[in-house]
Amino acid sequence: MLLHAKILAFLLCRRALGCSDFRVPPRKIRPHLSRRERQIMDIIFTRGEATAAEVSADLPDPPGYSAVRTLLRILEEKGHLKHREYGPRYVFAPTENRERASRAALRRVVETFFEGSLASTVGALVDAEAGKLSAGELKRLEAIVKAAKAKSR
Repeated sequence: MLLHAKILAFLLCRRALGCSDFRVPPRKIRPHLSRRERQIMDIIFTRGEATAAEVSADLPDPPGYSAVRTLLRILEEKGHLKHREYGPRYVFAPTENRERASRAALRRVVETFFEGSLASTVGALVDAEAGKLSAGELKRLEAIVKAAKAKSR
């Protein structure tokens, strides 16, 4: 939690100093997910909702059932999941849709690795995929940049 506070303080200071390349506003930062927690969230996003037994059945190399229940409880405490009772079972569902969660995760990557700079983020992605981009993908990127320019005027 302290690390999240330090990151947020850094980003706020950057913004207060008027850094011109700062494009992503700091948002409420949720605790990061472990590899196993991400696997569980992927399963629940795919299914829409799931019980601990269903999650356990879908996990690669699953831990014990009680460990899966504990991980689901932790994800609920972190604010990623909610549950409802269905007979003696809890059925877990995400607290936000996949698109919103993916945007939040991407925002954290931009803030953490690229100091909030969208230009640096896109540059790194394009550099990494330089020879792999199709003509259609390049055209789409050009259209996105053109639309962003029009909005900023």
